[in-house]
Amino acid sequence: MYYVGVDVHKRQSSVEILDQNGAPYKRFEVRGSWTEVIGKIEKETPRPYAVAYEASCGYGYLHDALARRAARVEVAHPGKVRLIFNSKHKFDRIDAAKLGKLLFLGAIPQVHVPSAAVRAGRALVEFRQQLVARRVGAKNRLKALLRGLGIESPIKRLWTQAGIIWLKELALDPLDGFRRDVLVVELRRYHREIRRVDKKLMAMMDQDSRVDLLRTIPGVGFHTAAAFIIYIDQIERFSNVRQVGNYFGIVPRQDTSAGKTRLGHITKDGPATVRKLVCEASWMAIRKSPSLRQRYERIIKHSVDRKKIAITAVGHHLLRVMAAMLRTGEMWRETPVTS
Repeated sequence: MYYVGVDVHKRQSSVEILDQNGAPYKRFEVRGSWTEVIGKIEKETPRPYAVAYEASCGYGYLHDALARRAARVEVAHPGKVRLIFNSKHKFDRIDAAKLGKLLFLGAIPQVHVPSAAVRAGRALVEFRQQLVARRVGAKNRLKALLRGLGIESPIKRLWTQAGIIWLKELALDPLDGFRRDVLVVELRRYHREIRRVDKKLMAMMDQDSRVDLLRTIPGVGFHTAAAFIIYIDQIERFSNVRQVGNYFGIVPRQDTSAGKTRLGHITKDGPATVRKLVCEASWMAIRKSPSLRQRYERIIKHSVDRKKIAITAVGHHLLRVMAAMLRTGEMWRETPVTS
């Protein structure tokens, strides 16, 4: 078995090949696309061979392409590789050599590579989140327009059909009216596009009973459940539910020194979209579930400054509950509130 370490970039990649004994066999640079990198590796490396590279944008496509040729493909976690090789010198060639050595030693800190269908689902979830953010931007610009003109809406929910009609009928200066019309068109366009994406997501998750299972949790709707399932992919890859909080980066940073442990802000590792959706669901959950409300109030300790800490803790709890429900197949059961 030959061992190939690749430091992958968009236009130039470094390749280090080790022989069966872990000794350097060949190294070279490839200027060009990933297709050229794969072709050069295939041409220069004796079979059988294993390949390792760090996860980055498009790592799933590269994994699938290499897996059709190599005996083994391992995708390394970039942060963990840097912890193993804490070097003051960082060059593409050195990085490729490091990956080759770790591959030979069987010490690659691997990341999970989801299937092409799951990767497409994740991309759709992220695409919807981008559209939602743009729609929020359009709403904020319309609010700023009204505020700048000193106009207050008599309609509480401005973004309903009645609110939009009132907005369009406002008698404004020609230039302000032009801005208003453009923003209303933009807002309606995002409404339509989000509905189209929602239909695709619902069609994709239509046969997945796990969505209905997770929606039994108070406050958890379709989009939160679907995003969690798509990113979890296979719950069996987590040895326990505590790892799910780490995966989604909703656990606090921990600094232990001289027998004292200090907790900081959450790590924010993993998919930010799921963290955002779960924290939004937590606000609804504490209104609907007495037990979750009690958990929230216990953490907040009657201090307004602890609201974010408390809602993040509830979100962390919900993630662990969802993971446990996927493992057991059990529906949500409300815990009796203790006085």
